[in-house]
Amino acid sequence: MKMIITVMLVVGALLLGAVGFAYSGIYDVSAASPHSGLADWFLSRTSDASIERRAGSVEVPDLDNAAMILAGVNDFDSMCTSCHGAPGKNPEAMGQGLNPSPPDLAEEAAELSAAELFWITKNGIKMTGMPAWGVTHDDDAIWPMVAFMKQCLPELDAPGYQEMLAAAAGHGHHEHDNAAEHAHEEPAETGEHVEHDHGDHEHDEH
Repeated sequence: MKMIITVMLVVGALLLGAVGFAYSGIYDVSAASPHSGLADWFLSRTSDASIERRAGSVEVPDLDNAAMILAGVNDFDSMCTSCHGAPGKNPEAMGQGLNPSPPDLAEEAAELSAAELFWITKNGIKMTGMPAWGVTHDDDAIWPMVAFMKQCLPELDAPGYQEMLAAAAGHGHHEHDNAAEHAHEEPAETGEHVEHDHGDHEHDEH
């Protein structure tokens, strides 16, 4: 009985200490300052174990598919490079300001399994800035990016990346989005002509 009371007192003291620390404002939450070594290890280890555990149930399709890879390079360029960069392309301002820094995906693709890359891309990672692309993209839109990362990205240099982008014209989820945006701009010009024709019609009526 005495042991149980002692354990409860210790746990209560730890909880009070944690709450007091949270309200004290001592911990610097600025993204401009890095985590302490202990916090960095704890968060990294927790993240790695969580991803590995959940990726175990992911069924990986055949990724050795040229059309899938070409679709993937376009979507990768649209969705990933602003934070992670690409061969010959540095991360943009948002990616440079994130803490922890977004990893080099060429290195990650060489180390992680396809299932792990898919799970991360689909579900994101809390407190890192990595979004859950699965909220806005279905699995069929995510696997091409994984195929590109696993099959090509680790071996690509800057010229090779640009060659793949040129070869991938017309492929990928975001390539179709871009085409739709350009098509949406055309009615603006047509509208000007319609308005002018409408004016001529009114003039004829008078």
